[in-house]
Amino acid sequence: MSAAVARTGGISLIVMAVAAAFSYGYVHGSLVVDGDAATTLANLQSSPALFRTGILGWVLIMACDVAAAWALYLVLKPVQPGLSLLGAWLRLTYTAVLGIAVSSLVVVSLLTDSMNLAASGFTSGEAQAEVMLFLHAFEAVWSAGLILFGGHLLIIGVLAVQSENIPKPISVLLLLAGLGYIVVHLGSTLAPGYEDLIQVVKWVFMLPMTAGELGLGFWLLFKVPAPHARAAAAS
Repeated sequence: MSAAVARTGGISLIVMAVAAAFSYGYVHGSLVVDGDAATTLANLQSSPALFRTGILGWVLIMACDVAAAWALYLVLKPVQPGLSLLGAWLRLTYTAVLGIAVSSLVVVSLLTDSMNLAASGFTSGEAQAEVMLFLHAFEAVWSAGLILFGGHLLIIGVLAVQSENIPKPISVLLLLAGLGYIVVHLGSTLAPGYEDLIQVVKWVFMLPMTAGELGLGFWLLFKVPAPHARAAAAS
Protein backbone atom coordinates (compact mmCIF):
# COMPACT_ATOMS: atom_id res chain seq x y z
CA MET A 1 0.00 0.00 0.00
CA SER A 2 1.56 3.27 -1.10
CA ALA A 3 1.78 6.55 0.78
CA ALA A 4 -0.26 8.11 -2.03
CA VAL A 5 -3.22 5.84 -1.25
CA ALA A 6 -3.06 6.69 2.45
CA ARG A 7 -2.87 10.41 1.72
CA THR A 8 -5.75 10.15 -0.73
CA GLY A 9 -7.84 8.63 2.05
CA GLY A 10 -6.73 11.24 4.55
CA ILE A 11 -7.42 14.17 2.25
CA SER A 12 -10.81 12.71 1.31
CA LEU A 13 -11.88 12.35 4.94
CA ILE A 14 -10.74 15.86 5.86
CA VAL A 15 -12.29 17.53 2.78
CA MET A 16 -15.51 15.63 3.45
CA ALA A 17 -15.66 16.91 7.03
CA VAL A 18 -15.17 20.52 5.87
CA ALA A 19 -17.76 20.15 3.10
CA ALA A 20 -20.29 18.62 5.52
CA ALA A 21 -19.75 21.46 7.97
CA PHE A 22 -20.47 23.91 5.14
CA SER A 23 -23.37 22.16 3.39
CA TYR A 24 -25.24 20.93 6.45
CA GLY A 25 -23.89 23.02 9.30
CA TYR A 26 -23.88 26.39 7.55
CA VAL A 27 -26.13 26.27 4.47
CA HIS A 28 -28.84 23.92 5.75
CA GLY A 29 -28.60 25.31 9.27
CA SER A 30 -28.97 28.95 8.21
CA LEU A 31 -31.65 28.54 5.52
CA VAL A 32 -33.91 25.80 6.87
CA VAL A 33 -35.99 26.70 9.94
CA ASP A 34 -37.58 23.59 11.39
CA GLY A 35 -41.29 24.07 11.91
CA ASP A 36 -41.42 27.37 10.03
CA ALA A 37 -42.26 26.69 6.37
CA ALA A 38 -42.85 30.34 5.47
CA THR A 39 -39.47 31.53 6.74
CA THR A 40 -37.72 28.54 5.17
CA LEU A 41 -39.21 29.22 1.74
CA ALA A 42 -38.37 32.92 2.02
CA ASN A 43 -34.77 32.09 2.98
CA LEU A 44 -34.38 29.68 0.07
CA GLN A 45 -35.82 32.17 -2.42
CA SER A 46 -33.57 34.95 -1.18
CA SER A 47 -30.39 32.81 -1.28
CA PRO A 48 -30.69 30.43 -4.25
CA ALA A 49 -26.96 30.55 -5.05
CA LEU A 50 -26.03 29.62 -1.48
CA PHE A 51 -28.45 26.70 -1.48
CA ARG A 52 -27.12 25.39 -4.79
CA THR A 53 -23.57 25.75 -3.53
CA GLY A 54 -24.63 23.59 -0.60
CA ILE A 55 -25.87 20.94 -3.04
CA LEU A 56 -22.49 21.05 -4.81
CA GLY A 57 -20.93 20.48 -1.40
CA TRP A 58 -22.98 17.28 -1.05
CA VAL A 59 -21.78 16.15 -4.48
CA LEU A 60 -18.19 16.74 -3.31
CA ILE A 61 -18.92 14.71 -0.18
CA MET A 62 -20.16 11.78 -2.27
CA ALA A 63 -17.05 11.90 -4.45
CA CYS A 64 -14.86 11.93 -1.34
CA ASP A 65 -16.84 9.01 0.09
CA VAL A 66 -16.00 6.91 -2.96
CA ALA A 67 -12.31 7.84 -2.73
CA ALA A 68 -12.26 7.16 1.02
CA ALA A 69 -13.94 3.76 0.61
CA TRP A 70 -11.29 2.75 -1.95
CA ALA A 71 -8.36 4.09 0.09
CA LEU A 72 -9.50 2.59 3.42
CA TYR A 73 -10.04 -0.77 1.75
CA LEU A 74 -6.46 -0.80 0.46
CA VAL A 75 -5.00 0.52 3.74
CA LEU A 76 -6.79 -2.07 5.90
CA LYS A 77 -6.80 -4.98 3.44
CA PRO A 78 -3.64 -6.52 4.98
CA VAL A 79 -5.46 -6.86 8.33
CA GLN A 80 -8.52 -8.78 7.08
CA PRO A 81 -9.23 -8.60 3.33
CA GLY A 82 -12.83 -9.83 3.53
CA LEU A 83 -13.83 -7.54 6.38
CA SER A 84 -12.11 -4.59 4.75
CA LEU A 85 -14.04 -5.24 1.52
CA LEU A 86 -17.33 -5.43 3.45
CA GLY A 87 -16.53 -2.09 5.07
CA ALA A 88 -15.88 -0.52 1.67
CA TRP A 89 -19.16 -1.84 0.26
CA LEU A 90 -21.09 -0.51 3.25
CA ARG A 91 -19.64 2.94 2.67
CA LEU A 92 -20.42 2.84 -1.04
CA THR A 93 -23.98 1.71 -0.28
CA TYR A 94 -24.34 4.61 2.17
CA THR A 95 -23.05 6.96 -0.56
CA ALA A 96 -25.74 5.71 -2.94
CA VAL A 97 -28.41 6.36 -0.28
CA LEU A 98 -26.97 9.84 0.28
CA GLY A 99 -27.28 10.47 -3.46
CA ILE A 100 -30.98 9.61 -3.28
CA ALA A 101 -31.36 11.99 -0.33
CA VAL A 102 -29.57 14.83 -2.13
CA SER A 103 -31.94 14.46 -5.08
CA SER A 104 -34.64 15.85 -2.77
CA LEU A 105 -32.55 18.99 -2.35
CA VAL A 106 -32.37 19.36 -6.13
CA VAL A 107 -36.18 19.23 -6.22
CA VAL A 108 -36.30 21.89 -3.49
CA SER A 109 -33.99 24.09 -5.55
CA LEU A 110 -36.28 23.74 -8.55
CA LEU A 111 -39.40 24.40 -6.48
CA THR A 112 -38.03 27.58 -4.94
CA ASP A 113 -36.96 29.06 -8.27
CA SER A 114 -39.34 31.97 -8.89
CA MET A 115 -40.09 31.02 -12.50
CA ASN A 116 -40.68 27.36 -11.69
CA LEU A 117 -42.84 28.27 -8.72
CA ALA A 118 -45.00 30.57 -10.84
CA ALA A 119 -45.35 27.93 -13.56
CA SER A 120 -46.30 25.23 -11.07
CA GLY A 121 -49.54 26.94 -10.12
CA PHE A 122 -48.95 26.27 -6.41
CA THR A 123 -50.40 28.63 -3.87
CA SER A 124 -47.99 30.05 -1.32
CA GLY A 125 -49.14 27.55 1.31
CA GLU A 126 -48.87 24.62 -1.10
CA ALA A 127 -45.37 25.65 -2.13
CA GLN A 128 -44.29 25.87 1.51
CA ALA A 129 -45.72 22.40 2.22
CA GLU A 130 -43.98 20.88 -0.82
CA VAL A 131 -40.64 22.41 0.10
CA MET A 132 -40.81 21.20 3.70
CA LEU A 133 -41.88 17.72 2.52
CA PHE A 134 -38.79 17.35 0.34
CA LEU A 135 -36.51 18.79 3.01
CA HIS A 136 -37.87 16.27 5.51
CA ALA A 137 -37.42 13.53 2.89
CA PHE A 138 -33.76 14.52 2.56
CA GLU A 139 -33.17 14.28 6.29
CA ALA A 140 -35.13 11.01 6.67
CA VAL A 141 -33.34 9.21 3.82
CA TRP A 142 -29.92 10.53 4.88
CA SER A 143 -30.59 9.46 8.47
CA ALA A 144 -31.46 5.93 7.33
CA GLY A 145 -28.27 5.85 5.27
CA LEU A 146 -26.19 6.86 8.28
CA ILE A 147 -27.10 3.53 9.91
CA LEU A 148 -25.09 1.87 7.13
CA PHE A 149 -22.33 4.43 7.65
CA GLY A 150 -22.24 3.48 11.33
CA GLY A 151 -21.76 -0.17 10.33
CA HIS A 152 -18.88 0.89 8.10
CA LEU A 153 -17.21 2.77 10.96
CA LEU A 154 -17.64 -0.23 13.31
CA ILE A 155 -15.81 -2.41 10.79
CA ILE A 156 -13.08 0.20 10.31
CA GLY A 157 -12.75 0.42 14.11
CA VAL A 158 -12.41 -3.36 14.48
CA LEU A 159 -9.75 -3.46 11.77
CA ALA A 160 -7.95 -0.49 13.35
CA VAL A 161 -7.86 -2.28 16.73
CA GLN A 162 -6.36 -5.36 15.07
CA SER A 163 -3.73 -3.40 13.18
CA GLU A 164 -0.28 -2.79 14.60
CA ASN A 165 0.28 0.89 14.03
CA ILE A 166 -3.04 2.76 14.05
CA PRO A 167 -3.17 4.65 17.39
CA LYS A 168 -5.53 3.00 19.84
CA PRO A 169 -7.34 6.26 20.75
CA ILE A 170 -8.36 6.58 17.09
CA SER A 171 -9.50 2.94 17.04
CA VAL A 172 -11.66 3.45 20.11
CA LEU A 173 -13.13 6.68 18.72
CA LEU A 174 -14.03 4.88 15.48
CA LEU A 175 -15.80 2.10 17.38
CA LEU A 176 -17.73 4.59 19.51
CA ALA A 177 -18.56 6.68 16.43
CA GLY A 178 -19.92 3.64 14.61
CA LEU A 179 -22.04 2.68 17.61
CA GLY A 180 -23.22 6.27 17.98
CA TYR A 181 -24.33 6.60 14.36
CA ILE A 182 -26.24 3.31 14.54
CA VAL A 183 -28.00 4.07 17.84
CA VAL A 184 -28.88 7.69 17.00
CA HIS A 185 -30.12 7.13 13.47
CA LEU A 186 -31.80 3.80 14.15
CA GLY A 187 -33.70 5.64 16.88
CA SER A 188 -34.52 8.53 14.56
CA THR A 189 -35.80 6.13 11.90
CA LEU A 190 -37.77 3.71 14.07
CA ALA A 191 -38.79 5.90 17.02
CA PRO A 192 -39.15 9.51 15.78
CA GLY A 193 -41.42 10.34 18.71
CA TYR A 194 -38.52 10.14 21.18
CA GLU A 195 -36.65 13.17 19.88
CA ASP A 196 -35.55 14.41 23.31
CA LEU A 197 -34.02 11.05 24.24
CA ILE A 198 -32.36 10.74 20.83
CA GLN A 199 -30.87 14.22 21.25
CA VAL A 200 -29.36 13.20 24.62
CA VAL A 201 -27.81 10.10 23.03
CA LYS A 202 -26.49 12.27 20.20
CA TRP A 203 -24.78 14.60 22.68
CA VAL A 204 -23.22 11.57 24.44
CA PHE A 205 -21.68 10.33 21.19
CA MET A 206 -20.94 13.78 19.75
CA LEU A 207 -17.17 13.70 20.36
CA PRO A 208 -16.41 10.29 18.84
CA MET A 209 -18.86 10.88 15.96
CA THR A 210 -16.98 14.08 15.15
CA ALA A 211 -13.41 13.14 15.99
CA GLY A 212 -13.24 9.45 15.02
CA GLU A 213 -13.04 9.66 11.24
CA LEU A 214 -11.40 13.09 11.29
CA GLY A 215 -8.62 11.74 13.52
CA LEU A 216 -8.13 8.83 11.15
CA GLY A 217 -7.99 11.29 8.26
CA PHE A 218 -5.18 13.34 9.81
CA TRP A 219 -3.28 10.17 10.75
CA LEU A 220 -3.52 8.88 7.18
CA LEU A 221 -2.40 12.25 5.83
CA PHE A 222 0.67 12.72 8.01
CA LYS A 223 1.74 9.11 8.56
CA VAL A 224 2.65 6.45 6.07
CA PRO A 225 0.68 3.52 7.47
CA ALA A 226 1.20 -0.08 6.55
CA PRO A 227 -1.14 -1.76 9.02
CA HIS A 228 -1.09 -5.51 9.40
CA ALA A 229 -2.67 -7.74 11.98
CA ARG A 230 -0.83 -8.61 15.18
CA ALA A 231 -1.53 -12.25 14.53
CA ALA A 232 0.18 -12.10 11.15
CA ALA A 233 3.14 -10.22 12.59
CA ALA A 234 3.49 -12.75 15.42
CA SER A 235 3.53 -15.64 12.98
